[in-house]
Amino acid sequence: MATPQVHDTAVARANEALRTYTLSAEGWQRSPGETLQHVLTDLLHWCDDTQRDFEAALERARRRHAEEVGQAD
Repeated sequence: MATPQVHDTAVARANEALRTYTLSAEGWQRSPGETLQHVLTDLLHWCDDTQRDFEAALERARRRHAEEVGQAD
C-alpha cells in the first residue's frame, strides 16, 4: 500500500504535468475533466508517433495504482 508520501508525490508530479495544459491560452477555460481529456488525447497521439501501446501502458498503470492503494487482486 502506498504511503501518504508516495501518494502526495504522485499527485504533485501529476499537478506539475497538468500545469502546462492549464496555463495554455485556452487551458484556463477548461474544467479539470476537460484538461485531463486533452492530456490523454495528446498522449494517444504521442503513442501513435512513437509506436507505443497506450492500452498496454494504461493497463500496467492501473495495476501499479491498485498495488499502491492496496487493491491488487
